[in-house]
Amino acid sequence: MSVVGTGYLGATHAACMAALGHDVIGIDTDPAKVAALSSGTVPFWEPGLDTVLQDSLRSGRLHFTTDVTEATDAAVHFICVGTPQRSDSPAADLTHVHGAVSALLPILTPESLVVGKSTVPVGTAAEIADHVAATGARVAWNPEFLREGHAVDDTLHPDRLVFGVRDAISEATLCEVYATLLADGTPLLVTDFATAELVKVSANAFLATKISFINAMAEVCEATGGDILTLSTALGLDPRIGPQFLRAGLGFGGGCLPKDIRAFMARAGELGVDEALMFLRNIDDINIRRRQHTVDLTIEALNGSARGRRVAAWGAAFKPDSDDVRDSPALHVAAALREAGADVVVHDPRAMDNARRLFPDLSYAASALDAARDADVVLLLTEWRDYNELDPAEVAAVTRQASLIDARNALDVDRWRSAGWTYRALGRPLA
Repeated sequence: MSVVGTGYLGATHAACMAALGHDVIGIDTDPAKVAALSSGTVPFWEPGLDTVLQDSLRSGRLHFTTDVTEATDAAVHFICVGTPQRSDSPAADLTHVHGAVSALLPILTPESLVVGKSTVPVGTAAEIADHVAATGARVAWNPEFLREGHAVDDTLHPDRLVFGVRDAISEATLCEVYATLLADGTPLLVTDFATAELVKVSANAFLATKISFINAMAEVCEATGGDILTLSTALGLDPRIGPQFLRAGLGFGGGCLPKDIRAFMARAGELGVDEALMFLRNIDDINIRRRQHTVDLTIEALNGSARGRRVAAWGAAFKPDSDDVRDSPALHVAAALREAGADVVVHDPRAMDNARRLFPDLSYAASALDAARDADVVLLLTEWRDYNELDPAEVAAVTRQASLIDARNALDVDRWRSAGWTYRALGRPLA
């Protein structure tokens, strides 16, 4: 099989498919990326992926290339390229998807199966099927459900498999590809193209809704003196709701949820059902508002002005266990405070290099303690476990003021307050 696109999704999928016993060719237009992966180096941080990659390379079942013709004999071609937001609209940019299909056309045969894994607007699979029809090749859609920080486990032990197919041969081929996972009891849903495409975007829209809902409740708690942690615990005990994605805080970011809900809204408009998804606009607004609220709380803690004040920003990645800084709420807050005149010093256990490339004007520190040195306020912006392990008294000793804003509700409030810190968290009482 081939995997076209060796970014986060493609590299993970290629390495894991080889680990399952398949012969895999990873294809990418970027020679540097191909060279890195061929040497066993993962060009991003994902726990455990380096081991799977290196084992798969040593087995001889995996190699990478820039030459698509090396996949001529592959029976299955997975499309794993990015679908970013367009620069001129909220819609998804399908340039890479169409480019991947066009690159495959010369080697497709009636025995070929083109399988989409990229997150795409509903209707894309049907368009691709029309595009490849002259070759006799079949098309299927098999959406990914990877969580950054858990991608290897999510690939090798998924909570479900979804096959969007038009014929029994395509279904049988995918069953063969995933035979090990199906034998382990992974639930399988076989459906049409449109439903398979909608499963992924609907899941992301639902998760975004749940996160923004609890953040909206945090706003109400702040206005009334309520405690969002107690409220979210009570909600999570309801089996109809559940506790996941009910941690109030700075909100979501990354390369999936923000752009996916916007693309979903844009596609709904194209289909004439935009009213059905109008609520997602509010979801997006609530999420963005948390970033500005954190900036406002910080300036309030600095007595109304950030100019000339030193701010420690703990966290740069959009979530822990990742070095992904795309649409990172943490960096958005840090950059906004710098724009307001603050001297902002950032620390992150894994995302420092990516943060520097995206925001070279920010300052960076080698440790959380160094970032906090002489700080007037410390911000917890990404909930890395590393920050929970810090000694509050040791941190207080190096700051100018022991003032902390926990924008992720991740730290032990009693532990930090007992060490003399002025502790503020989103959606929680002041004392």
